[in-house]
Amino acid sequence: MGVFVRMNNVISPANGGFAMLTQINGLHHVTSLASGAQENNDFFTKVLGLRRVKKTVNFDAPEVYHLYYGDELGTPGTVMTYFPFPNARRGRPGAGEVAVTAFAIPKGSRDWWADRLASLGVKGIEKQDYLGEARLRFQGPDGDGFALVEADDGRAPWTGGDVDVDHAIRGFHSTQMRLNDKGATAELLKFMGYEAQDKAGDITRFALQNGNGAHVIDVETLPQAPMAAQGAGSVHHVAFSVDNREAQLAVRKSLMDTGYQVTPVIDRDYFWAIYFRTPGGVLFEIATNEPGFDRDEDRAHLGEALKLPSQHAHLRDLLEREYLEPIRD
Repeated sequence: MGVFVRMNNVISPANGGFAMLTQINGLHHVTSLASGAQENNDFFTKVLGLRRVKKTVNFDAPEVYHLYYGDELGTPGTVMTYFPFPNARRGRPGAGEVAVTAFAIPKGSRDWWADRLASLGVKGIEKQDYLGEARLRFQGPDGDGFALVEADDGRAPWTGGDVDVDHAIRGFHSTQMRLNDKGATAELLKFMGYEAQDKAGDITRFALQNGNGAHVIDVETLPQAPMAAQGAGSVHHVAFSVDNREAQLAVRKSLMDTGYQVTPVIDRDYFWAIYFRTPGGVLFEIATNEPGFDRDEDRAHLGEALKLPSQHAHLRDLLEREYLEPIRD
């Protein structure tokens, strides 16, 4: 099911005198689990109007797809990715997970989206005013927690589907982590360059200055909440963007110097990745913006063909014949 990293005892950057990281731009991608590839594909392309920018497989379980959705090119900060395990049991919500993934939409478009989602049978639709923002909460096919947030966002959307430019999703706005205790995770976020920006009830907002548009992290503190159990609808990990491998190596060294156990650099074909477990239990990844999703496909045809990592190329016939359900676009 992908990379898992053991939790470790960490040195508090705030107490250890470590310099704040400056290489992180904001979110790169968010990866979740699903129970079916076709339903997942239809939800993101036909309901939310995102582009499927890559159809590949889980590096650690090649019999399972890895599907990527985002803007036209899969720009870091726009990409939602999924491992659809056929008929997977739903996850149990709780602490130690990303509870809500939020996308940015243009100001004044919430009502349009509420009508659209309702007409398409989406569940859990709820209008909210949240930290001064107009938000629309809703659920994905597996009970995934999502929100659309009205924002002044200059990023160009994908409009190749049936959502026009005046309403289309611009990319991620934020993620909301649900934790029993925010203390050590808050110190980690500050070490990563985030600053506490706002607070309302159990929610504390952290944001980067001059981020990539997807640079907000909300932390919900619920001391009595049971720990989450991963399954379909759960976020597997959240990835943060750095420009290149040099920046990634600098971040890796700094994290390890503070006491975090960080994986070696792993080549994911479209970016390089490192992973570490946060004190609150959420798995973080640091991913490079290079080389991008057009490294092996023409930009006009991103996400159309099944792309396999080199170590699994010899399995193509077997995977397509026995494991990977055909996806109807």
